[in-house]
Order: sequence, then structure tokens, then C-alpha cells
Amino acid sequence: MDTAPRIDLMNWLTGQGLTGSPESDLIRGFCERCLAMGIELSRGQVFLDTLHPLFEGRGFRWSDRQTNESEMFEYGSTATGDAAEAWRRSVFFHMLEEGYDEMRLDLFDPAVGERFNMIQNLRDGGHRHGAVFVHRFGEQGSMGNMDCVYSHWTTRHEAGFDEDQMAALRELVPLLGLALKSAAQMEIARTLGRVYLGRDAAEQVLRGKITRGVTERITAVLWFSDLRNSTGIGEAIGPDEIIPFLNDYAEASIDAIHECGGDVLKLIGDGILAMFTADDMVKAKRNALRAEHQFRKNIAALNAKRQAAGRPVTTAYVGLHEGEVFYGNIGSDERLDFTVVGPSVNEVSRIASMCSSVDRPLLTSTAFQTGLDSAGRKYLVSTGRYALRGIGRAQDLYTLDPEIGSDEVVRGGYERYLAR
Repeated sequence: MDTAPRIDLMNWLTGQGLTGSPESDLIRGFCERCLAMGIELSRGQVFLDTLHPLFEGRGFRWSDRQTNESEMFEYGSTATGDAAEAWRRSVFFHMLEEGYDEMRLDLFDPAVGERFNMIQNLRDGGHRHGAVFVHRFGEQGSMGNMDCVYSHWTTRHEAGFDEDQMAALRELVPLLGLALKSAAQMEIARTLGRVYLGRDAAEQVLRGKITRGVTERITAVLWFSDLRNSTGIGEAIGPDEIIPFLNDYAEASIDAIHECGGDVLKLIGDGILAMFTADDMVKAKRNALRAEHQFRKNIAALNAKRQAAGRPVTTAYVGLHEGEVFYGNIGSDERLDFTVVGPSVNEVSRIASMCSSVDRPLLTSTAFQTGLDSAGRKYLVSTGRYALRGIGRAQDLYTLDPEIGSDEVVRGGYERYLAR
């Protein structure tokens, strides 16, 4: 096999890895170029473990014929249940256990079909032989469980891959793995940023805004919510129930905020700090009200589910405020937080804490209410004038008109307003 096509493919992989091409494009382009240079591939599959709160890893497929398989797939934990059994019956598990980096498989060998899973599916697809690789990263190159690239290549040729084709795969697959690893690590960085910093904050950090003290002065709608009687519930339930309890209600809040265009900035015990921004602040405020409305729906569904399981339920208080904040990096050279600070942040937390005193699930500041359009202001009513602890001036606090909950016509009008 000529060396020139191999070098061209190596250069292509290097360039794609540097430019950050999507993984599906990488494996598709790799396989098509392998075919063009004489490697008789019929199917390729590559996967890597990753760092993600919901799944264990991601994989990518290519086939020389049309199939109903997706190019990309995600898989959950292989530590328990059927997934664990399937993993233990895989050729990759066998290779890790035995210390093999490479295996060649005759897919029609009865012993191969008996020992490893998925072989019958490959036979049914017309594939006859396989080449399997495990390329390990080493301790310094690993990230959590992402410590190697697994790949499986098949051919329809009756004699399998010849020695030239195997030699080419041995040279080329590690470069593909390196390009995929680069893309996977970038995706991990984005995922960890979104999960631990928030969506917008993560994008800011990944764009390079990481210098200590560099902040932006912005006007935002601020959200602060916390759970009702969470301390008492925490003392009454077992220690192993506390985290699931907090997670359930945090998910109800975060899902609503994200669905309505907000960004969650901090989880503080059972409290959540978020913000809504837009060129039109009226729109940002309506989005915050939409999120609060959706949050109540999420809580109602969650409480029904938890009550049916005999688990404790609660509700939440929400404070909304509009004000100027400093948004950016605060902390030391070794530990920074990308968040918002300023008097407005203190104010929205104080407003939320007043909910229990006035027995209302939602309170908004005067600044939030006066900045709404006239259609929105009619759905907010004053609960009285209050001096907030640590805030220098008294102000009216507003809540939703009680008729929204008792009058179907009013409720319908409010929901149509939120949907605008």
C-alpha cells in the first residue's frame, strides 16, 4: 500500500483535530478516506468514556451501507445491571482484562460468537472479520474514566484485513483517537463549565475571560429561591434522603429557569441564584415570571410523585428584582468564581426571605414591578411597604394577584401574557 495516501490521511487527521471538527465528521471522513486508499472497511465504531453527570461515555459509528443506527450514541453506567453484564461480555472488557492492545476476530468463528456479544448482529450485517484496538492514554493523559479510546473495525472481505491493511490501521487509528480525544476534552470542558458555573458564565470563561477582577457592569433581572422548611424536613428524614430531596427540587427550579432563558449562577444549600438578561428588560422580566410559573407546575408534578412514594414534600419561595450587578471574576488567583455581586444580589435574597413573613410564594421588588409593561403590571399587587434587613430604604413588595389562582379567566389571561 502506497505511503502517500497514508501521509495525506495523517495530515487530514492532524488538521481536523487542530480545527476541532465534530467527532461524527472525523470518523466519517476517516472511514471514507480509508476506503479510497484500499482499506476495505465495512463498519467502524469508536467510543470513549467521559466526564458527564448523566452518561458514562459517547461513541460514534460509520457504515458503508445505509442503516438505522445513529452516527453518535451515549451510554450510561456500565457498573450495574444489564449494562454491566453486556460490558463484561464485550471484546473490549476481555482486552483490558488480558492486557491486549489489538485483536483480530473471525466473526464466523463459533468460539468468537459464543464468547463476545454483538457478534451475531455484525454477522447479520454481512461483516466477516474484525480488527479491535484499545489505545490507552496513560496516567497524565487520563481524565476521570476517560483513559483510552476503544475502536472496532470490520470488513466484508472473506479473508479479512491483509497485513498491509492492518499495518495502515495500526498507524492511522491512534491519530484518529488523538483527534477524537481532543474533541472530547473540549466537550468535557464545556460540560463541566455549564454544570458548575452556569451556561453563560461557562461560555464567558471558555472565551478567555478569566482574569481576576475583570467584571462587566450589567443590568439584570435577578432570581433567588429557597425551599420552605427545608431545615425541618432535613432533620426529620434520614441522611441518605437529604441529597435526593434537594436534587429533586433543584431540578424543578433549574429546568424552569433554563427553559425560560435564564442562567443559574449559584446553588447555595437549598437556595438558587439566577439571572435573566435581554436587550429588552421587559422581556427579561416576563421570562422570569414565566420561569416562576413553570417552576410551580414542576413542583406540583414533583410533589404528586413524591407523595405517591411516601416521601416528604415542600414548596419554595421566589424573590425577583431588577438591578445593576458586577458580572465576572471574583476571588483569588488560585480560586475564582464567575458570578454576580453587588447590592442588588443582597436585595433579591432579602426579598425572597420576606416571602414567609407575608405568606406569599413570590415577591418582587418595586424596581421589577415598575419596569414591567402595563399588561404585566396589572397581574402584580402590593403586599405593603417593608424595610429589608441591610437595605437602606423601604419599598413596596409585590406578589401575583390571588385571582390568578382562583379565577380561570384571570389565570388564562396571565398565561397568555407570559406566552407573548
